[in-house]
Amino acid sequence: MELKRERVREHLLGVIDGRRPGDAIPSERTLCAALGVSRPTLRAAVDELVATGLLVREHGRGMFVAPDKITQELVAEHRAAGAPRSRGDWTSTVLQLRTVRAGARIGRRLAISPAAELVHVTRLRHVDGAPIALEHLHVPADLVPGLTAADMEGGFYAHLRERRGIRTAHAVQSIEPTVLSEEEAALLEVPVLSPALLFDRTTSDTNGRPVEYVRSLYRGDRYRIVSRLALGEETTGDPVADAAADAARGGAWWGTVE
Repeated sequence: MELKRERVREHLLGVIDGRRPGDAIPSERTLCAALGVSRPTLRAAVDELVATGLLVREHGRGMFVAPDKITQELVAEHRAAGAPRSRGDWTSTVLQLRTVRAGARIGRRLAISPAAELVHVTRLRHVDGAPIALEHLHVPADLVPGLTAADMEGGFYAHLRERRGIRTAHAVQSIEPTVLSEEEAALLEVPVLSPALLFDRTTSDTNGRPVEYVRSLYRGDRYRIVSRLALGEETTGDPVADAAADAARGGAWWGTVE
């Protein structure tokens, strides 16, 4: 099953990536014809990108790429950050697993050719049986030949490590507020336009090779981000202990990365 708004959103993100802040994007009529979707479906995707600050509407003029955002890092790049699993019994249900071409935008994220094949997995995450997140994972196909839905039901990073010999090392992730479309809300069992957190993450292995690009929607009524910060500079005199404490002071954040 392919969610229409996800397809429209991916197309619009590609359009945005190819333009500069202030540049116009094609009209609604042109986009609807190119994508073969209705105007309400297109507007729902555009509304989300307007709400998250990627597009701006100007009455009588059209839609434009929004100005660049001011970004504040949650954890500094040189600090260590742990990401232990959140509480509860986490399970996954694969809704779709298919092989597709990377395309320009995701190809750039994964440092592969736009024509290269990747595995696109859509899965629903549950906590204690209740749906909490909808994830769209993109993995270079040559890294996971023969990947099955059963492989994705558990922890994906454990699968990469134990079955593929790939060890993930670091990730760059952004988090933004958004609202859920009718299809997304139905899967997550919440009302349409309910608030959600949009996660955008690129994960690399120990050699710095991108191995995964993920866009996830987490229910706003069930998920939050906590940052633990320590603002002191006390030392113990033990270089090893002080280094570990300094890494912890970098602001470990709790998430569901796996």
